[in-house]
Amino acid sequence: MSLIISSIQQVENLTEEQKNEFRAAFDIFVQDAEDGCISTKELGKVMRMLGQNPTQEELQEMVDEVDEDGSGTVDFDEFLVMMVRCMKEESKGKSEEELAEVFRMFDKNGDGYIDLEELKNMLESTGEAITEDDIEELMKDGDRNNDGKIDYDDEE
Repeated sequence: MSLIISSIQQVENLTEEQKNEFRAAFDIFVQDAEDGCISTKELGKVMRMLGQNPTQEELQEMVDEVDEDGSGTVDFDEFLVMMVRCMKEESKGKSEEELAEVFRMFDKNGDGYIDLEELKNMLESTGEAITEDDIEELMKDGDRNNDGKIDYDDEE
């Protein structure tokens, strides 16, 4: 239930432009429905129109997660909750990709680890004044398993 509450709070943070875009997409597919709701089939069309590509199984899971009234269909408020979740998942994936890219930039020798020397070289290349103590402190903070190097799993 806390996931729903969290998503509802995030719906309140959507811009009017985002809400209007979601409303327009929703309305296209709800025109023929007498109850003002869309089915999983129609939901798939809406989501593909908005750049998502869920499987039928994923669509059913999404409906089940937000279908508060148990109708098996999605009304606009439930649809907004669903869209917020999709946006959140999409941005999480991008954040993970960005983190991996930054990690690879630091890992100059490509061994899957950032050692003290790689960290030092990268930080010094920025031109910012940084002390040995600062570098060692950053290494200590990043090296969560205390093996003397930062590996990608330490960053998650």
